[in-house]
Amino acid sequence: MTTYKGIIFDFNGTLYWDSALHKQAWREYSKILRGEMFTDEEMVKYMFGRTNEQIIGYAIGKQPTPEMVEKYGQEKEALYRQMCLKDKGNFHLAEGAIEFLDFLKENEIPRTIATMSDKVNVDFFIESFNLEKWFDIDKIVYSNGIIPGKPAPDIYEIASKNLGLEPKECIVVEDALSGIESARSAGIGKIIAICSEESPELYKSIPCVTGIINNFNEIDRSFFECKVYHG
Repeated sequence: MTTYKGIIFDFNGTLYWDSALHKQAWREYSKILRGEMFTDEEMVKYMFGRTNEQIIGYAIGKQPTPEMVEKYGQEKEALYRQMCLKDKGNFHLAEGAIEFLDFLKENEIPRTIATMSDKVNVDFFIESFNLEKWFDIDKIVYSNGIIPGKPAPDIYEIASKNLGLEPKECIVVEDALSGIESARSAGIGKIIAICSEESPELYKSIPCVTGIINNFNEIDRSFFECKVYHG
């Protein structure tokens, strides 16, 4: 079996299962932007893994100005964060994530997050989920207005570089089609899809996906070159 030196996580819909909240927030906000809600198909094709600039541009049918992106994006994200805090029963890391992150930390396996969330949301997640326990915050890659959105490969290329690894030495865990394509384009060694929102059948049809899990308890620990773990 091929082993890998590091792992990169998408965040939304992966470590934190918030896809329904993002859908709800974008649908509510899309009524303001264009007078009608995004459809399920639009959410899958144009929302997840994309920057706010891309999503807003799609919604209004033209390239938004930087001022529009900032204003609309922050209004939508504030609505989303309010929904997160109100959804107390689901406001936690995904099933098995804490145990898996503890395993990675114990075994000194390089790890980081590559998310198209902006810094305000990333800071919100860091504080809410105590991510400093498992991650070097300075190595987290997020939407900074410069990095192209997924499916461009840039975010995973940067994340692997932050870990001091080649993309082929890393595993990526993703849920979004755009994120999977981003990881594939970056040359990531192994792409694992997590079924937080979609069925396994969707991912089975994607050749570059070589692992499908329902939660983090299902990740095979033997995929990693471990310094401490003895199985």
